[in-house]
Amino acid sequence: MDRKEFLKSGFSKTAAAPTQTARSRRMLSTGLAEYKGSFGRAELQHLLRRALFGVKKTELDTLSSLTLSQVVDFLITPPVSAPAPPVNNYNASYADPNVSLGSTWVNAPYTDGTLNFHRTMSFKSWWIGQMLDQQPNISEKMVLFWHNHFATETNAVQDARLSYLSNALLRTHALGNFKTLTREVTKDTGMLIYLNGYLNSKAAPDENYARELQELFTLGKGPDSKYTEDDVKAAARVLTGWRINRAGNPPPAYFDVTRHDTTNKQFSSFFGNKVITGRNTSTAGDDELNDLLDMIFGQTEVAKYICRRLYKFFVYYELTPEVETNVIAPLADIFRNNNYNIRPVLSALLKSEHFFDPLNRACYIKSPMDHLVGFSREWNLVYPGASNLDLQYSMWNTLRGYGQILGQDLGDPPNVAGWPAYYQTPQFYELWINSDSYPKRNQFQDLLITVGYKIRTTTLIGDVYAMANQFSNPSKADNLIDDSVAFLLALPIGTNTRTMLKSILLPGGIPDFNWTDEWNNFKNNPTNTTYKTIIYAKLMSFYKAIMNLAEYQLA
Repeated sequence: MDRKEFLKSGFSKTAAAPTQTARSRRMLSTGLAEYKGSFGRAELQHLLRRALFGVKKTELDTLSSLTLSQVVDFLITPPVSAPAPPVNNYNASYADPNVSLGSTWVNAPYTDGTLNFHRTMSFKSWWIGQMLDQQPNISEKMVLFWHNHFATETNAVQDARLSYLSNALLRTHALGNFKTLTREVTKDTGMLIYLNGYLNSKAAPDENYARELQELFTLGKGPDSKYTEDDVKAAARVLTGWRINRAGNPPPAYFDVTRHDTTNKQFSSFFGNKVITGRNTSTAGDDELNDLLDMIFGQTEVAKYICRRLYKFFVYYELTPEVETNVIAPLADIFRNNNYNIRPVLSALLKSEHFFDPLNRACYIKSPMDHLVGFSREWNLVYPGASNLDLQYSMWNTLRGYGQILGQDLGDPPNVAGWPAYYQTPQFYELWINSDSYPKRNQFQDLLITVGYKIRTTTLIGDVYAMANQFSNPSKADNLIDDSVAFLLALPIGTNTRTMLKSILLPGGIPDFNWTDEWNNFKNNPTNTTYKTIIYAKLMSFYKAIMNLAEYQLA
Protein backbone atom coordinates (compact mmCIF):
# COMPACT_ATOMS: atom_id res chain seq x y z
CA MET A 1 0.00 0.00 0.00
CA ASP A 2 1.52 3.33 -0.98
CA ARG A 3 0.84 6.49 0.95
CA LYS A 4 -2.03 7.54 -1.33
CA GLU A 5 -3.82 4.25 -0.81
CA PHE A 6 -3.05 4.52 2.89
CA LEU A 7 -4.69 7.92 3.14
CA LYS A 8 -7.70 6.79 1.12
CA SER A 9 -8.23 3.82 3.40
CA GLY A 10 -9.35 6.04 6.27
CA PHE A 11 -8.06 3.34 8.63
CA SER A 12 -11.47 1.71 8.68
CA LYS A 13 -9.83 -1.69 8.82
CA THR A 14 -6.45 -3.27 9.18
CA ALA A 15 -4.20 -2.19 6.34
CA ALA A 16 -4.18 -4.48 3.34
CA ALA A 17 -1.10 -5.87 1.67
CA PRO A 18 0.61 -3.67 -0.91
CA THR A 19 -0.70 -4.15 -4.41
CA GLN A 20 1.58 -4.89 -7.36
CA THR A 21 0.57 -1.54 -8.84
CA ALA A 22 1.72 0.21 -5.68
CA ARG A 23 4.99 -1.69 -5.76
CA SER A 24 5.67 -0.74 -9.36
CA ARG A 25 5.27 2.94 -8.56
CA ARG A 26 8.19 2.73 -6.13
CA MET A 27 10.86 1.76 -8.65
CA LEU A 28 13.23 4.50 -7.56
CA SER A 29 16.43 5.12 -9.47
CA THR A 30 18.07 7.33 -6.84
CA GLY A 31 21.04 6.03 -4.90
CA LEU A 32 23.64 7.00 -2.33
CA ALA A 33 24.98 10.02 -4.19
CA GLU A 34 24.87 13.00 -1.85
CA TYR A 35 21.66 15.00 -2.10
CA LYS A 36 22.29 18.31 -3.86
CA GLY A 37 18.73 19.62 -4.08
CA SER A 38 17.06 22.27 -2.00
CA PHE A 39 17.57 21.81 1.75
CA GLY A 40 14.87 24.00 3.19
CA ARG A 41 12.40 23.68 6.02
CA ALA A 42 10.53 20.73 4.46
CA GLU A 43 13.71 18.72 3.89
CA LEU A 44 14.99 19.47 7.39
CA GLN A 45 11.70 18.33 8.90
CA HIS A 46 11.77 15.12 6.87
CA LEU A 47 15.24 14.36 8.20
CA LEU A 48 14.38 15.18 11.81
CA ARG A 49 11.10 13.26 11.77
CA ARG A 50 13.03 10.11 10.87
CA ALA A 51 16.02 10.71 13.15
CA LEU A 52 14.13 11.90 16.26
CA PHE A 53 10.92 11.17 18.09
CA GLY A 54 9.00 14.22 16.94
CA VAL A 55 10.39 17.66 16.16
CA LYS A 56 10.32 20.76 18.31
CA LYS A 57 9.89 24.14 16.70
CA THR A 58 13.00 25.36 18.52
CA GLU A 59 15.01 22.51 16.99
CA LEU A 60 13.86 23.49 13.53
CA ASP A 61 14.79 27.09 14.15
CA THR A 62 18.22 26.19 15.54
CA LEU A 63 19.18 23.77 12.78
CA SER A 64 17.67 25.65 9.84
CA SER A 65 20.83 27.72 9.34
CA LEU A 66 23.00 24.62 8.82
CA THR A 67 23.72 22.65 5.68
CA LEU A 68 22.50 19.09 5.21
CA SER A 69 25.95 17.71 5.91
CA GLN A 70 26.27 19.78 9.08
CA VAL A 71 22.85 18.68 10.38
CA VAL A 72 23.51 14.99 9.75
CA ASP A 73 26.96 15.21 11.36
CA PHE A 74 25.32 16.88 14.35
CA LEU A 75 22.61 14.21 14.57
CA ILE A 76 25.01 11.27 14.50
CA THR A 77 27.53 12.63 16.99
CA PRO A 78 27.32 10.41 20.09
CA PRO A 79 26.23 12.06 23.35
CA VAL A 80 29.08 13.18 25.59
CA SER A 81 27.88 11.15 28.56
CA ALA A 82 25.37 8.46 29.44
CA PRO A 83 22.17 9.48 31.23
CA ALA A 84 21.85 8.98 34.97
CA PRO A 85 20.19 5.63 35.79
CA PRO A 86 16.59 5.20 36.95
CA VAL A 87 15.86 5.75 40.61
CA ASN A 88 13.48 4.69 43.34
CA ASN A 89 10.30 6.64 42.65
CA TYR A 90 7.97 4.01 44.08
CA ASN A 91 8.38 4.45 47.85
CA ALA A 92 4.76 5.51 48.26
CA SER A 93 3.63 2.25 46.63
CA TYR A 94 6.19 -0.19 47.95
CA ALA A 95 9.00 0.22 50.43
CA ASP A 96 12.40 -0.75 49.08
CA PRO A 97 14.47 -2.04 52.01
CA ASN A 98 17.77 -1.29 50.29
CA VAL A 99 17.15 1.86 48.26
CA SER A 100 15.95 5.22 49.52
CA LEU A 101 13.69 7.52 47.54
CA GLY A 102 15.65 9.19 44.76
CA SER A 103 18.54 6.71 44.83
CA THR A 104 19.19 4.26 42.03
CA TRP A 105 18.26 0.62 42.42
CA VAL A 106 20.32 -0.72 39.50
CA ASN A 107 23.06 -2.06 41.80
CA ALA A 108 20.87 -2.96 44.78
CA PRO A 109 19.96 -6.48 45.95
CA TYR A 110 16.99 -8.31 44.44
CA THR A 111 14.29 -8.77 47.10
CA ASP A 112 11.16 -10.25 45.56
CA GLY A 113 8.92 -10.24 42.51
CA THR A 114 6.75 -7.39 43.74
CA LEU A 115 9.71 -5.09 44.24
CA ASN A 116 11.07 -6.16 40.85
CA PHE A 117 7.75 -5.16 39.26
CA HIS A 118 8.07 -1.64 40.68
CA ARG A 119 11.67 -1.41 39.53
CA THR A 120 10.67 -2.62 36.06
CA MET A 121 8.03 0.10 35.82
CA SER A 122 10.66 2.56 37.03
CA PHE A 123 13.03 1.41 34.25
CA LYS A 124 10.39 1.62 31.53
CA SER A 125 9.21 5.03 32.72
CA TRP A 126 12.80 6.27 32.88
CA TRP A 127 13.31 5.14 29.29
CA ILE A 128 10.28 7.19 28.20
CA GLY A 129 11.87 10.11 30.03
CA GLN A 130 15.06 9.73 27.98
CA MET A 131 13.01 9.86 24.78
CA LEU A 132 11.13 12.94 25.92
CA ASP A 133 14.30 14.75 26.96
CA GLN A 134 16.35 13.76 23.90
CA GLN A 135 18.57 16.34 22.30
CA PRO A 136 18.58 16.72 18.49
CA ASN A 137 20.50 13.45 18.25
CA ILE A 138 19.73 10.13 16.62
CA SER A 139 20.89 8.12 19.64
CA GLU A 140 17.43 7.53 21.14
CA LYS A 141 16.12 6.27 17.80
CA MET A 142 19.13 3.97 17.56
CA VAL A 143 18.56 2.62 21.08
CA LEU A 144 15.06 1.60 20.02
CA PHE A 145 16.43 0.17 16.76
CA TRP A 146 18.92 -2.01 18.64
CA HIS A 147 16.35 -2.96 21.28
CA ASN A 148 14.14 -4.25 18.48
CA HIS A 149 17.13 -5.95 16.82
CA PHE A 150 18.68 -7.56 19.92
CA ALA A 151 15.30 -8.01 21.53
CA THR A 152 14.88 -9.05 25.16
CA GLU A 153 11.78 -8.92 27.31
CA THR A 154 11.59 -7.69 30.89
CA ASN A 155 8.83 -10.23 31.48
CA ALA A 156 11.24 -13.04 30.61
CA VAL A 157 14.43 -11.66 32.18
CA GLN A 158 12.57 -10.99 35.44
CA ASP A 159 15.23 -8.69 36.85
CA ALA A 160 14.90 -4.96 36.23
CA ARG A 161 18.58 -4.42 37.02
CA LEU A 162 19.54 -6.64 34.08
CA SER A 163 17.00 -5.07 31.75
CA TYR A 164 18.48 -1.68 32.58
CA LEU A 165 22.02 -2.94 31.95
CA SER A 166 20.97 -4.38 28.59
CA ASN A 167 19.57 -0.97 27.70
CA ALA A 168 22.73 0.76 28.92
CA LEU A 169 24.78 -1.56 26.71
CA LEU A 170 22.74 -0.60 23.66
CA ARG A 171 23.19 3.08 24.55
CA THR A 172 26.95 2.72 24.86
CA HIS A 173 27.30 1.17 21.41
CA ALA A 174 24.28 2.70 19.65
CA LEU A 175 26.47 4.71 17.28
CA GLY A 176 29.58 2.60 17.62
CA ASN A 177 30.85 -0.68 16.23
CA PHE A 178 28.28 -3.34 15.37
CA LYS A 179 30.70 -6.23 15.78
CA THR A 180 31.70 -5.01 19.23
CA LEU A 181 28.04 -4.59 20.16
CA THR A 182 27.28 -8.14 19.00
CA ARG A 183 30.15 -9.50 21.10
CA GLU A 184 28.96 -7.66 24.20
CA VAL A 185 25.30 -8.63 23.69
CA THR A 186 26.37 -12.28 23.44
CA LYS A 187 27.77 -12.06 26.99
CA ASP A 188 25.10 -9.73 28.35
CA THR A 189 23.48 -11.23 31.43
CA GLY A 190 19.97 -10.27 30.32
CA MET A 191 20.48 -11.91 26.94
CA LEU A 192 22.03 -15.00 28.56
CA ILE A 193 18.82 -15.41 30.54
CA TYR A 194 16.47 -14.51 27.72
CA LEU A 195 17.85 -17.01 25.19
CA ASN A 196 19.05 -19.64 27.69
CA GLY A 197 22.73 -18.97 27.12
CA TYR A 198 23.43 -19.55 30.82
CA LEU A 199 22.08 -23.09 30.43
CA ASN A 200 24.32 -23.87 27.46
CA SER A 201 26.86 -26.51 28.52
CA LYS A 202 28.96 -29.25 26.96
CA ALA A 203 26.65 -31.85 28.48
CA ALA A 204 23.51 -30.21 27.07
CA PRO A 205 24.19 -27.67 24.32
CA ASP A 206 21.39 -25.11 23.99
CA GLU A 207 21.00 -23.78 20.44
CA ASN A 208 18.70 -20.82 21.11
CA TYR A 209 21.24 -18.02 21.03
CA ALA A 210 23.44 -19.66 18.41
CA ARG A 211 20.44 -19.83 16.08
CA GLU A 212 19.30 -16.24 16.65
CA LEU A 213 22.86 -14.97 16.40
CA GLN A 214 22.88 -16.07 12.79
CA GLU A 215 19.20 -15.93 11.83
CA LEU A 216 18.18 -12.64 13.44
CA PHE A 217 21.24 -10.78 14.67
CA THR A 218 23.89 -11.00 11.92
CA LEU A 219 23.16 -12.94 8.73
CA GLY A 220 19.38 -12.96 8.46
CA LYS A 221 17.28 -15.43 6.53
CA GLY A 222 17.88 -14.13 3.02
CA PRO A 223 18.66 -16.34 0.03
CA ASP A 224 22.39 -15.65 0.36
CA SER A 225 22.53 -16.64 4.04
CA LYS A 226 23.32 -20.31 3.55
CA TYR A 227 24.47 -21.35 6.97
CA THR A 228 23.28 -24.83 7.93
CA GLU A 229 21.67 -26.54 10.88
CA ASP A 230 25.06 -28.04 11.67
CA ASP A 231 26.49 -24.49 11.79
CA VAL A 232 23.92 -23.63 14.45
CA LYS A 233 24.93 -26.69 16.47
CA ALA A 234 28.62 -25.92 16.11
CA ALA A 235 28.09 -22.30 17.18
CA ALA A 236 26.15 -23.50 20.21
CA ARG A 237 29.16 -25.59 21.23
CA VAL A 238 31.43 -22.55 20.82
CA LEU A 239 29.18 -20.63 23.23
CA THR A 240 29.05 -23.23 25.99
CA GLY A 241 30.21 -22.34 29.48
CA TRP A 242 28.78 -18.88 30.09
CA ARG A 243 27.14 -18.62 33.49
CA ILE A 244 25.55 -16.05 35.80
CA ASN A 245 26.55 -15.24 39.37
CA ARG A 246 23.15 -14.72 40.96
CA ALA A 247 24.73 -13.37 44.14
CA GLY A 248 25.98 -10.25 42.39
CA ASN A 249 24.30 -6.87 42.56
CA PRO A 250 23.55 -6.89 39.70
CA PRO A 251 24.35 -10.49 38.71
CA PRO A 252 27.40 -10.58 36.40
CA ALA A 253 28.12 -13.10 33.67
CA TYR A 254 31.24 -15.23 33.90
CA PHE A 255 32.86 -18.09 32.00
CA ASP A 256 33.14 -21.58 33.48
CA VAL A 257 35.60 -23.66 31.48
CA THR A 258 34.41 -26.88 33.16
CA ARG A 259 31.08 -26.49 31.36
CA HIS A 260 32.68 -25.59 28.04
CA ASP A 261 32.99 -27.91 25.06
CA THR A 262 36.76 -27.90 24.49
CA THR A 263 36.69 -29.90 21.26
CA ASN A 264 37.14 -28.43 17.79
CA LYS A 265 34.04 -27.06 16.01
CA GLN A 266 33.61 -27.71 12.31
CA PHE A 267 31.55 -25.32 10.15
CA SER A 268 30.11 -25.72 6.67
CA SER A 269 31.33 -24.63 3.26
CA PHE A 270 29.29 -21.44 3.65
CA PHE A 271 31.93 -20.45 6.22
CA GLY A 272 34.80 -21.87 4.14
CA ASN A 273 34.80 -25.11 6.16
CA LYS A 274 36.22 -23.15 9.07
CA VAL A 275 37.32 -25.08 12.14
CA ILE A 276 37.27 -23.19 15.44
CA THR A 277 39.89 -24.71 17.66
CA GLY A 278 38.61 -25.79 21.04
CA ARG A 279 40.34 -24.31 24.08
CA ASN A 280 40.49 -25.34 27.70
CA THR A 281 41.80 -22.19 29.37
CA SER A 282 40.03 -19.54 31.44
CA THR A 283 39.88 -17.28 28.36
CA ALA A 284 38.45 -19.97 26.09
CA GLY A 285 35.00 -18.39 26.11
CA ASP A 286 36.22 -15.05 24.81
CA ASP A 287 38.77 -16.56 22.45
CA GLU A 288 36.31 -18.89 20.74
CA LEU A 289 33.64 -16.19 20.66
CA ASN A 290 36.08 -13.90 18.86
CA ASP A 291 36.82 -16.65 16.34
CA LEU A 292 33.09 -17.24 15.82
CA LEU A 293 32.37 -13.56 15.21
CA ASP A 294 35.39 -13.17 12.93
CA MET A 295 34.03 -16.06 10.88
CA ILE A 296 30.47 -14.70 10.75
CA PHE A 297 31.51 -11.12 10.03
CA GLY A 298 33.69 -12.38 7.22
CA GLN A 299 30.50 -12.99 5.26
CA THR A 300 29.36 -10.11 3.05
CA GLU A 301 25.75 -10.87 3.92
CA VAL A 302 26.17 -9.47 7.44
CA ALA A 303 26.64 -5.93 6.15
CA LYS A 304 23.79 -6.26 3.67
CA TYR A 305 21.42 -7.63 6.30
CA ILE A 306 22.07 -4.82 8.81
CA CYS A 307 21.85 -2.18 6.08
CA ARG A 308 18.48 -3.59 5.04
CA ARG A 309 17.28 -3.37 8.64
CA LEU A 310 18.46 0.23 8.91
CA TYR A 311 16.82 1.07 5.59
CA LYS A 312 13.46 -0.33 6.68
CA PHE A 313 13.67 1.51 9.99
CA PHE A 314 14.66 4.92 8.62
CA VAL A 315 13.47 5.03 5.01
CA TYR A 316 10.82 2.56 3.78
CA TYR A 317 9.88 -1.06 4.26
CA GLU A 318 10.05 -2.29 0.68
CA LEU A 319 13.36 -3.40 -0.84
CA THR A 320 12.98 -3.33 -4.60
CA PRO A 321 15.72 -4.65 -6.93
CA GLU A 322 16.63 -1.00 -7.61
CA VAL A 323 17.03 -0.29 -3.90
CA GLU A 324 19.17 -3.41 -3.47
CA THR A 325 21.45 -2.32 -6.31
CA ASN A 326 21.57 1.44 -5.77
CA VAL A 327 21.39 1.67 -1.98
CA ILE A 328 21.91 -1.56 -0.04
CA ALA A 329 24.94 -2.89 -1.93
CA PRO A 330 26.98 0.34 -1.79
CA LEU A 331 25.85 1.00 1.79
CA ALA A 332 27.05 -2.48 2.77
CA ASP A 333 30.41 -1.72 1.14
CA ILE A 334 30.69 1.39 3.31
CA PHE A 335 29.82 -0.69 6.38
CA ARG A 336 32.49 -3.32 5.67
CA ASN A 337 35.12 -0.79 4.60
CA ASN A 338 34.62 1.03 7.90
CA ASN A 339 35.07 -2.12 9.99
CA TYR A 340 31.34 -2.34 10.80
CA ASN A 341 31.10 1.09 12.39
CA ILE A 342 27.56 2.43 12.30
CA ARG A 343 28.10 6.18 11.91
CA PRO A 344 29.52 6.12 8.35
CA VAL A 345 26.49 4.07 7.24
CA LEU A 346 24.01 6.49 8.81
CA SER A 347 25.92 9.43 7.39
CA ALA A 348 25.79 8.10 3.84
CA LEU A 349 22.14 7.09 4.06
CA LEU A 350 20.82 10.29 5.63
CA LYS A 351 22.77 12.53 3.25
CA SER A 352 21.75 10.58 0.15
CA GLU A 353 19.56 11.65 -2.74
CA HIS A 354 17.59 8.46 -2.13
CA PHE A 355 16.67 9.48 1.41
CA PHE A 356 15.29 12.78 0.10
CA ASP A 357 13.56 11.27 -2.93
CA PRO A 358 9.95 12.59 -2.92
CA LEU A 359 8.62 9.02 -2.86
CA ASN A 360 10.48 8.37 0.38
CA ARG A 361 8.92 11.30 2.20
CA ALA A 362 5.72 11.01 4.23
CA CYS A 363 5.51 7.28 3.52
CA TYR A 364 6.46 6.10 7.00
CA ILE A 365 3.65 5.29 9.43
CA LYS A 366 4.55 6.48 12.91
CA SER A 367 5.22 3.83 15.50
CA PRO A 368 3.42 4.32 18.83
CA MET A 369 6.62 5.81 20.25
CA ASP A 370 6.94 8.17 17.29
CA HIS A 371 3.32 9.18 17.79
CA LEU A 372 3.26 9.56 21.59
CA VAL A 373 6.71 10.94 22.30
CA GLY A 374 6.60 12.93 19.08
CA PHE A 375 3.34 14.59 20.10
CA SER A 376 4.75 15.45 23.52
CA ARG A 377 7.81 17.07 21.99
CA GLU A 378 5.92 18.88 19.21
CA TRP A 379 3.61 20.39 21.79
CA ASN A 380 6.34 21.13 24.35
CA LEU A 381 4.43 19.29 27.04
CA VAL A 382 5.85 20.15 30.44
CA TYR A 383 6.37 16.97 32.44
CA PRO A 384 7.04 17.21 36.19
CA GLY A 385 10.65 17.75 37.19
CA ALA A 386 12.99 15.70 39.33
CA SER A 387 11.90 17.59 42.45
CA ASN A 388 8.75 15.44 42.38
CA LEU A 389 10.00 11.99 41.40
CA ASP A 390 6.78 10.18 42.11
CA LEU A 391 4.79 12.47 39.84
CA GLN A 392 7.52 12.67 37.19
CA TYR A 393 7.76 8.90 36.83
CA SER A 394 3.98 8.52 37.02
CA MET A 395 3.54 10.86 34.06
CA TRP A 396 6.28 9.06 32.13
CA ASN A 397 4.59 5.78 32.96
CA THR A 398 1.28 7.09 31.63
CA LEU A 399 2.92 7.60 28.25
CA ARG A 400 4.44 4.13 28.47
CA GLY A 401 0.96 2.74 29.17
CA TYR A 402 -0.45 4.43 26.09
CA GLY A 403 2.34 2.84 24.08
CA GLN A 404 1.35 -0.55 25.40
CA ILE A 405 -2.28 0.08 24.45
CA LEU A 406 -1.19 1.08 20.94
CA GLY A 407 0.94 -2.04 20.51
CA GLN A 408 4.45 -1.02 21.55
CA ASP A 409 5.19 -1.88 25.16
CA LEU A 410 8.70 -0.48 25.57
CA GLY A 411 11.00 -3.13 27.02
CA ASP A 412 8.67 -5.99 26.09
CA PRO A 413 8.53 -6.69 22.36
CA PRO A 414 6.35 -9.72 21.65
CA ASN A 415 9.25 -12.08 20.92
CA VAL A 416 12.93 -12.36 20.03
CA ALA A 417 12.23 -11.03 16.51
CA GLY A 418 10.98 -7.72 17.93
CA TRP A 419 7.77 -5.96 16.91
CA PRO A 420 6.17 -7.40 13.73
CA ALA A 421 5.78 -3.92 12.26
CA TYR A 422 9.55 -3.82 11.77
CA TYR A 423 9.84 -7.14 9.94
CA GLN A 424 6.49 -8.72 9.02
CA THR A 425 6.14 -8.83 5.25
CA PRO A 426 4.29 -7.46 3.38
CA GLN A 427 2.59 -4.99 5.74
CA PHE A 428 5.49 -3.95 8.00
CA TYR A 429 4.60 -0.72 9.86
CA GLU A 430 1.15 -0.61 8.32
CA LEU A 431 0.48 -3.03 11.19
CA TRP A 432 0.63 -0.11 13.64
CA ILE A 433 -2.71 1.14 12.30
CA ASN A 434 -6.03 -0.67 12.54
CA SER A 435 -9.63 0.00 13.51
CA ASP A 436 -8.74 -0.26 17.20
CA SER A 437 -5.45 1.64 17.38
CA TYR A 438 -6.30 4.57 15.11
CA PRO A 439 -9.22 5.94 17.19
CA LYS A 440 -7.09 5.55 20.32
CA ARG A 441 -4.32 7.62 18.77
CA ASN A 442 -6.82 10.37 18.09
CA GLN A 443 -8.30 10.09 21.57
CA PHE A 444 -4.84 10.55 23.10
CA GLN A 445 -4.04 13.74 21.22
CA ASP A 446 -7.58 15.14 21.57
CA LEU A 447 -7.43 14.63 25.34
CA LEU A 448 -4.02 16.26 25.67
CA ILE A 449 -5.02 19.52 23.94
CA THR A 450 -8.47 19.89 25.49
CA VAL A 451 -8.79 18.89 29.16
CA GLY A 452 -5.33 17.34 29.54
CA TYR A 453 -4.29 14.36 31.67
CA LYS A 454 -4.40 14.96 35.41
CA ILE A 455 -2.61 13.19 38.25
CA ARG A 456 -3.46 14.70 41.62
CA THR A 457 -2.91 18.45 41.29
CA THR A 458 -0.80 18.33 38.12
CA THR A 459 -2.27 18.41 34.62
CA LEU A 460 -0.34 17.52 31.49
CA ILE A 461 -1.80 19.57 28.65
CA GLY A 462 -0.79 21.03 25.32
CA ASP A 463 -1.36 24.77 25.11
CA VAL A 464 -3.05 25.46 21.76
CA TYR A 465 -2.39 29.19 22.00
CA ALA A 466 1.32 28.61 22.65
CA MET A 467 1.43 26.25 19.67
CA ALA A 468 -0.06 28.92 17.39
CA ASN A 469 1.88 31.80 18.89
CA GLN A 470 5.26 30.28 18.01
CA PHE A 471 4.59 30.86 14.30
CA SER A 472 5.45 34.02 12.41
CA ASN A 473 2.04 35.67 11.97
CA PRO A 474 -0.74 33.68 13.68
CA SER A 475 -3.12 36.65 13.63
CA LYS A 476 -3.60 35.97 9.91
CA ALA A 477 -5.74 32.87 9.37
CA ASP A 478 -4.00 31.86 6.15
CA ASN A 479 -0.56 32.15 7.73
CA LEU A 480 -1.63 30.15 10.76
CA ILE A 481 -3.05 27.38 8.59
CA ASP A 482 0.04 27.17 6.41
CA ASP A 483 2.50 27.21 9.30
CA SER A 484 0.54 24.75 11.45
CA VAL A 485 0.06 22.28 8.61
CA ALA A 486 3.71 22.49 7.58
CA PHE A 487 4.81 21.87 11.16
CA LEU A 488 2.43 19.04 12.10
CA LEU A 489 1.95 17.22 8.80
CA ALA A 490 4.51 15.57 6.54
CA LEU A 491 2.23 16.01 3.51
CA PRO A 492 0.63 19.12 2.02
CA ILE A 493 -3.14 19.26 2.25
CA GLY A 494 -5.71 19.62 -0.53
CA THR A 495 -7.98 22.58 -1.21
CA ASN A 496 -11.03 21.02 0.43
CA THR A 497 -9.12 20.23 3.62
CA ARG A 498 -7.72 23.72 3.75
CA THR A 499 -11.19 25.19 3.32
CA MET A 500 -12.43 23.01 6.17
CA LEU A 501 -9.64 24.20 8.48
CA LYS A 502 -10.25 27.84 7.64
CA SER A 503 -13.97 27.44 8.34
CA ILE A 504 -13.06 26.53 11.94
CA LEU A 505 -11.26 29.82 12.42
CA LEU A 506 -13.76 31.78 10.35
CA PRO A 507 -17.11 29.95 10.56
CA GLY A 508 -19.83 30.80 8.09
CA GLY A 509 -17.40 32.46 5.69
CA ILE A 510 -16.97 35.60 7.79
CA PRO A 511 -14.14 37.93 6.67
CA ASP A 512 -10.54 37.19 7.56
CA PHE A 513 -10.23 40.26 9.74
CA ASN A 514 -12.57 38.64 12.28
CA TRP A 515 -9.88 36.11 13.21
CA THR A 516 -7.28 38.89 13.31
CA ASP A 517 -9.45 40.88 15.68
CA GLU A 518 -10.12 37.90 17.93
CA TRP A 519 -6.44 37.01 18.08
CA ASN A 520 -5.33 40.54 18.87
CA ASN A 521 -8.09 41.03 21.43
CA PHE A 522 -6.80 38.07 23.44
CA LYS A 523 -3.13 38.82 22.87
CA ASN A 524 -3.58 42.35 24.19
CA ASN A 525 -5.93 41.27 27.01
CA PRO A 526 -4.77 37.75 28.08
CA THR A 527 -6.73 37.87 31.34
CA ASN A 528 -10.03 38.56 29.60
CA THR A 529 -12.07 35.38 30.01
CA THR A 530 -14.35 36.06 27.05
CA TYR A 531 -11.48 36.64 24.62
CA LYS A 532 -9.64 33.57 25.94
CA THR A 533 -12.68 31.33 25.58
CA ILE A 534 -13.17 32.34 21.95
CA ILE A 535 -9.53 31.83 20.96
CA TYR A 536 -9.01 28.58 22.84
CA ALA A 537 -12.24 26.99 21.58
CA LYS A 538 -11.37 27.70 17.96
CA LEU A 539 -7.75 26.66 18.30
CA MET A 540 -8.68 23.40 20.03
CA SER A 541 -11.06 22.51 17.21
CA PHE A 542 -8.52 23.65 14.63
CA TYR A 543 -5.64 21.55 15.94
CA LYS A 544 -7.86 18.55 16.65
CA ALA A 545 -8.97 18.69 13.02
CA ILE A 546 -5.37 18.78 11.76
CA MET A 547 -4.23 15.90 13.94
CA ASN A 548 -7.30 13.80 13.19
CA LEU A 549 -6.33 13.84 9.52
CA ALA A 550 -4.85 10.60 8.25
CA GLU A 551 -1.78 12.56 7.16
CA TYR A 552 -0.84 13.15 10.80
CA GLN A 553 0.00 9.45 11.12
CA LEU A 554 2.76 9.75 8.53
CA ALA A 555 6.36 10.85 8.92
